[in-house]
Amino acid sequence: YGPTYGSPKRVLVCLIEKEIEFETVHVDLFKGENKEPEFLKLQPFGSLPVIQDGDYTLYESRAIIRYLAEKYKDQGTDLLGKTIEEKGLVEQWLEVEAHNFHPPLYNLVINVLFAPLTGAPSDQKVIEESDKKIEKVLDVYEERLSKSKYLAGDFFSLADLSHLPFGHYLVNQTGRGNLVRDRKHVSAWWDDISNRPAWQKVLQLYKYPV
Repeated sequence: YGPTYGSPKRVLVCLIEKEIEFETVHVDLFKGENKEPEFLKLQPFGSLPVIQDGDYTLYESRAIIRYLAEKYKDQGTDLLGKTIEEKGLVEQWLEVEAHNFHPPLYNLVINVLFAPLTGAPSDQKVIEESDKKIEKVLDVYEERLSKSKYLAGDFFSLADLSHLPFGHYLVNQTGRGNLVRDRKHVSAWWDDISNRPAWQKVLQLYKYPV
């Protein structure tokens, strides 16, 4: 449910990497379809995405991609790592994405892209604070990526994949591509992961709303 927006694309690219068949159901946030009673039965907080796998319903995009990568670990791209140490690093960097990278970028996207669409005022202070926080995070990434090709090591994983939806906003739609391009190793990493066929297919099939 909800293929158009940022976080649902985290699930879509995982589904494609794992070679899992799926169907999408469009949920229009701008029309408030995520707050309708039928949808709230699936996701009581009214957020996207949600998946239904048979009788099993799951929400929160990072929980979903962990579930998919584990359930279908014997097909498609291995996104979890082979050893317990590799898996630990995947989890570590997935948490970094969730708690350090995503929050300031989310605030930036809301104020730079979505506020104008809804007629809400943009908070310049939040924008400036978000820019500074993102720079600090990417400085840490630059150091890490100077030592390994991907965040968890020399293999593409959920940790990298999880950056794609909002990384796309950062590089292509907020006018802040320089934050990535000014960092040699972050830039090379972004070019690598964003040119993966699975992500390119997501962009082709499910356009961003802005």
